[in-house]
Amino acid sequence: MNETLTGVAELRIEGLGAAGDGVAHVDGQSVFIPGALPGEDVRVRLVPGHPELIEIVHPSPERVTPPCSLFGECGGCALQHLSLPALLDWKAQRVMRALTAAGFTDLPPATLYQTKPLTRRRMDFAVQRVPGGVVIGLHRRNGDPVDMTECHVLHPDLFALLQPLREVLGSLGALTGRGSLMVNLLDSGPDLTLQTPAPLTSADRLKLAAFAREHNLSRISWQDPKDLGIETVAQSGAVREDFGGVTVSPPPSAFLQATADAEKAIVTAVVDGLPSLNKKDVTVELFAGCGTLTFPMSEKGRVMAYEGNLAAANCLKAASGGRRVDGFHRDLGRQPLLPHDLKSTRAVVLDPPYAGAGAQTMPLAKSAVPDIVYVSCNPAALEKDGKALWNAGFSVIGLTIVDQFLWSTEVEAVVVLSRDVKRIRRENSRRSRSDLSRSDS
Repeated sequence: MNETLTGVAELRIEGLGAAGDGVAHVDGQSVFIPGALPGEDVRVRLVPGHPELIEIVHPSPERVTPPCSLFGECGGCALQHLSLPALLDWKAQRVMRALTAAGFTDLPPATLYQTKPLTRRRMDFAVQRVPGGVVIGLHRRNGDPVDMTECHVLHPDLFALLQPLREVLGSLGALTGRGSLMVNLLDSGPDLTLQTPAPLTSADRLKLAAFAREHNLSRISWQDPKDLGIETVAQSGAVREDFGGVTVSPPPSAFLQATADAEKAIVTAVVDGLPSLNKKDVTVELFAGCGTLTFPMSEKGRVMAYEGNLAAANCLKAASGGRRVDGFHRDLGRQPLLPHDLKSTRAVVLDPPYAGAGAQTMPLAKSAVPDIVYVSCNPAALEKDGKALWNAGFSVIGLTIVDQFLWSTEVEAVVVLSRDVKRIRRENSRRSRSDLSRSDS
């Protein structure tokens, strides 16, 4: 917002920005107003850099009462004041706009999925020592962490750990100020990775080991903030998670999809998005992680899976015995697969990080691979990577949009792309028949 815009104004909210703020326009300039929704008339104090919502003159019919008393303080949720159907629609439109901006204009109808409250199984917490105790929670917008005394997204098994965690962390000599705590709810139980400003003492380690036994934790690890090395402090038994019927042992801080039901929706969309495969066909998976998609895909054919994180790649390799899976450790940002590396590949599946596929995008576009399934967690990166794929002749023939970070601005999408003319014709024909059937009913 231009610093010359000051005073009080009544504005019409025209949309939502990427951060979930209402967007209005004043003198041709965009103004982003936290807490406002599209279609609302609002009174706003135009403070340079920080517009303040004074009053909602005419509320949106999609405005609802936020379920959490911490909403507006805690930075974990941005849109609890928007109805869930409207939230899912907004996220879907973000993905559709990204694909359209990339060049894909004839998009198929999207399959939409929205996760349920109280199902989040992975979360990165801020930890801070304060007078009289310890705060565990998420940062307020541009501020300090807010103690998570209530949460409507976190799985109850993880929320129940927060108070005992405050007590044990408060007793640690290593927590001298701010730290962090990453929690995964695995099939074997909660898996915690703690980072503290100072190294753990012998007494700290004994306390954490006792805490793990008392609360049936899968594992507690400690991460050195200086060199980011991770060591196991306590482990009760085998650390395990099931991916497509295969048991893997994820390393500390391993990437998991945020909710189990959203993972299932993503896996289903990816497997369904693969072309028909025979025994000789190879699917190359890029950014494979520990095998979330790898092992379900191996039921349809051979998978060559590449992952840049060494611990995750080793986890995938260790679980691959007897499966149609070959795992490789490779930094695809520094050493992308080149077109000749993909010459015998029937399909590519990629689930890149938030910034997108980066250096891997152009070699993939220049290859002869006919089919791609792209799992996106960032519409802006999807637009950038998608533009290269559109220029290479790909069409979108399938689209699934998944809202697994409930009440946030984040959105996942599984985009099925092909430049196989016969497959595109079949999909277009099937879609036409489906549209005709709906119009006749």
